[in-house]
Amino acid sequence: MRAPRAATRPRRTRAALTSTAAFVVLAALIPATASAAGTQEVDAALPYVCAFPSGPVAATVRISAEFPQHTRAGEAFSPTGVTTAVELPAEAVADLAGSDVAEVRAVTALTVTVTQDPATATAIWRGGSDPVPLPASGPLTLTATGDVPSVTGRGDGNLTFTAGDLALGLTPGPADDSAEGRATGVPAVDCALAEDAPDDGLLVTVPAVPGPPETSGPPSAPAPGGTSPAPGSGPRERQEGRSAQTPGSAPGAAADRGVPPCRYGEDNPPTPLSLNAYVTGYANVKKQKAASYLPPSCVLIDGGEFQLPADEPPDPEHLVMVLETYGEFSYQGRRETPPYDSTFLTFDFTPVKATMVLKQTGPMRIDARMKMRYSDLFMTTETYVRVPLVAQVTALEVNGVPLEVGPACRTGKSLTSVDPEPAKHPGDHVVLYGKAEQAIGEDVVGYTLLTGGPLAGEVSIPAFTGCGTGDEDLDRLLTASVSGPGNHIKQVQGQTCTPLVPVFETPETRGQCTEDLQPYQIPVAER
Repeated sequence: MRAPRAATRPRRTRAALTSTAAFVVLAALIPATASAAGTQEVDAALPYVCAFPSGPVAATVRISAEFPQHTRAGEAFSPTGVTTAVELPAEAVADLAGSDVAEVRAVTALTVTVTQDPATATAIWRGGSDPVPLPASGPLTLTATGDVPSVTGRGDGNLTFTAGDLALGLTPGPADDSAEGRATGVPAVDCALAEDAPDDGLLVTVPAVPGPPETSGPPSAPAPGGTSPAPGSGPRERQEGRSAQTPGSAPGAAADRGVPPCRYGEDNPPTPLSLNAYVTGYANVKKQKAASYLPPSCVLIDGGEFQLPADEPPDPEHLVMVLETYGEFSYQGRRETPPYDSTFLTFDFTPVKATMVLKQTGPMRIDARMKMRYSDLFMTTETYVRVPLVAQVTALEVNGVPLEVGPACRTGKSLTSVDPEPAKHPGDHVVLYGKAEQAIGEDVVGYTLLTGGPLAGEVSIPAFTGCGTGDEDLDRLLTASVSGPGNHIKQVQGQTCTPLVPVFETPETRGQCTEDLQPYQIPVAER
């Protein structure tokens, strides 16, 4: 539900398609050290209108953070000390008090627009609060904190940060209390910036000065090849063909489809740009001359918008746009896949069954580059997905005999791919590549973030650590059996669902969301 506004504000004017944009890049979802000397503190109290079940309620949202005094083009920084305090009036507290809840905690998702010259990008500042006792009457303040995306200015213009819509989730007590899933009785609340907000919600302006020659140029374009083979290089299937194979893609609720739930909730409310999708696939284990099946797993994505690339001269034959966004696996509230079993014939004669989980240890970054030919509107899109993943073994059987692996048996670091841009994307992470083509009036062939499709890559599996209990060390057994380079991965993502703008299955429309706002399509793994 969206809070009413007295009037609709016009959108900022978009840049002409042939102009050069000073693109703002949203980098990794972890704090980065600001390289500029000195900081400027922001403490903005902004009026909002929140849509509670009893009706619109005026609230105050106080946003505090520290920004650098200035930054240099090409250098990343993150706002630090970010807090979002939501001050609810007595009438909002009355809605909560009626649900027999003694204390409440909040999760917030604040939309922040970052602008540099004509280019804009959207960041989602997420936070969570400690439990707060619910007063018998009077106002209530919920203060949420959390890490926020870093930002890189690509020119020497001012970077402006402007607060937008706020999604507020309210749940009883601590995350691990005995509330047994009880809700507060209040669904996720949408809060809109009031029309009389000072400076339309402007938080801060950070001047950017030109950077060194090596950082001020345009970002290099993704290039297929290396260890991330392009699925578009051989025979391809249409998305429509894959959808036709999909079992269990039935309209209505998604409770009994044999896959884990994949939805946003009160603890993690969606924004207008949020997406969710299922992914599945196979991962080869080269040493075992076999493949491991990765079951359908939920990915929640903070969607973004295509922008003109930074500091690139216009292409006379193509419209070029780039997209940068982030996602995370979601299984029972954790950033991981569901458990899955892998069975191998170790050393060619010993049957071994391992139950494993892939755990996400950092931000999943999705970079896409779209080129549309002016002459016939033919489009190609190349996408790189980068994510650090640790493989954890939760159970192990050798020749039918269980071996105790302990609670911390895992690879010592993330599975690792050779990145085509290692200077821009350092660290250990998996790289998957997808390519799509689309002629006007026809379906997409290949992979795009919205339509899904195949992604491929190759990883090295690092050595295992922490395996075994007591005096029994299983690290060397697992390392000798599994670890090493040259392990091919092929992943298939299904069509995304946009929960706040759902598309349901009809005789005229392909379904994207179930009635309970989960992804309609469950993809089928491909070898």
